[in-house]
Amino acid sequence: MKIRFLYVGKWNGERKRPEWIVDVISKADITREVEIEDLLGRDPVNLDIELISSYICERTVMITGAGGSIGSELCRQIAEFRPAKLVMLDIYENHLYELQLELRNKYPNLTINVWIGSVRDMDRVRELFFMERPEVVFHAAAHKHVPLMEDSPVEAIKNNVFGTKNVAISAHEASVKKCVMISTDKAVNPTSVMGASKRLAEMVVQALDEDSETEFVSVRFGNVLGSSGSVIPLFKKQIAEGGPLTVTHQEMIRYFMTIPEAVQLVIQAGGMACGGEVFVLDMGEPVRIMDLAENLIRLSGFEPGEDIDIKVTGLRPGEKLFEELLLDTEEMEATVHKKIYIEKPLGKNWDTLNQELCHLSKKMEEMSMEEVKKAVMQLIDSYDPTGRRV
Repeated sequence: MKIRFLYVGKWNGERKRPEWIVDVISKADITREVEIEDLLGRDPVNLDIELISSYICERTVMITGAGGSIGSELCRQIAEFRPAKLVMLDIYENHLYELQLELRNKYPNLTINVWIGSVRDMDRVRELFFMERPEVVFHAAAHKHVPLMEDSPVEAIKNNVFGTKNVAISAHEASVKKCVMISTDKAVNPTSVMGASKRLAEMVVQALDEDSETEFVSVRFGNVLGSSGSVIPLFKKQIAEGGPLTVTHQEMIRYFMTIPEAVQLVIQAGGMACGGEVFVLDMGEPVRIMDLAENLIRLSGFEPGEDIDIKVTGLRPGEKLFEELLLDTEEMEATVHKKIYIEKPLGKNWDTLNQELCHLSKKMEEMSMEEVKKAVMQLIDSYDPTGRRV
């Protein structure tokens, strides 16, 4: 920590205390590294995944979106359970290459196959499934940035819905044993295209589960602290630049979890899955984003409002003041783990849903952004871009 004290006061015949100021060479220099757990507002949940990880040991496991925050942590944790082969798929090669070097260095005896490709490319996805013959699949590839997807709804649907459909059909055709899809709390009563696309993705795997020997499940959790594109890296960058931190609304709240917690839940869900479930983690009380910003400033060695300001910028398109983890019509079912619950939301049968999605696929490129949103509303009763249901 680089701090220089300068004496600027002077004795003027009175018994006046000298004034001291702190000359901060750089605000970034005195920013201490904040542990993510410091911001969680609760003790991290540690799940006993050892007992139910036998479905991974000596199996061929594929992860889509393997280079992302969740996908890469999935690869790291799964590698600990001695799979026969780890297959990593992503469209972005840089992160995947770095992860490949990391894992091959740490697990020299593990067979690791790395492939570049998009889940939107059905031919490529099907080719890799039949080439690698995975027994377990974790589908983490997705577009997740809410405001960006509001401006690019066709891309959100292509990647999150039809990409999931490609993975699910390929898993079914290749007789995969388990396929676990990563979902989000934004899929509940969605007000954003991103949330609606993830709800549709849940519906795809749930519908196909009923017609397949593959056990398809979804895992739904809230915001992941420290993940790429999340609020913490943004706040840290803003603190390093001297502020201000930008908060979209004074009263916005979110559920949070750490990356290891999220990945433990995903792995646990795979072991507990019978097919068709949506697994939800009890993440405790939600956190107010304003409190999160103030705590991060203090933990970084500053005082909010004095050293670093906070600016309220207003809700962005598609954002809610609060997120939900459960649909109103759903009933929770407890599991053997007190922090994990099972949902079985109502959905459509595969033939009906597939026909509707095929129709959307043919027309989508010709639609305006608003027309795409209206078409998605026809598929999801709970989707309301106006946010009036929230």
